[in-house]
Amino acid sequence: MIVLAAGGSTRLGQPKQLLLYKGRTLLRHVADAALEAATGPVVVVLGAYAQFLRRELEGLPLRITTNPEWSEGIGTSIRAGLAALGEDKEVGGALFLACDQPRVSADLLRRLIDAYETQHPLVVTCAYAGTVGVPALFDHSLFGELRLLTGDHGAKQVIEKHRSGVVRVSFEQGAVDIDTTDDVNALGSEP
Repeated sequence: MIVLAAGGSTRLGQPKQLLLYKGRTLLRHVADAALEAATGPVVVVLGAYAQFLRRELEGLPLRITTNPEWSEGIGTSIRAGLAALGEDKEVGGALFLACDQPRVSADLLRRLIDAYETQHPLVVTCAYAGTVGVPALFDHSLFGELRLLTGDHGAKQVIEKHRSGVVRVSFEQGAVDIDTTDDVNALGSEP
């Protein structure tokens, strides 16, 4: 699993990775879910605010890598995560998560892994709000394409290219992500 947490939170104006949600930071929440569901290594890609974010991950059995090119976009973080995952032939795929989706759970991640293991698609992606996105699991055979992503182009173009080999897992709560102050306020008003 690869947790993408390198962004600068420019629209929010503060590190969203450190926002509290149900007593934990968003970063710690997603890292804990990944570790609970993991069947292999968990990599966290940091960039902006890395020195502060590392503290949130102390004591957790995961690999932390820093993306010095984080400001160039998510494509660079995807590449950094794959590089940290390494060329381990035992790794059949990589499940990417964003740290700004508070509704991600270990149960959801296990559903994605189960769909991958039972149906053997090229991609298992979450479906929400009329689109698809992260969390998404990509087969090892697509790592080469993922390594070619540049700038702020995420993996959606890889998903679209291989549309016939994609399995969708419903995750309507995936539409909840934190990018703006309004998003934070809406999240904070939850019971």
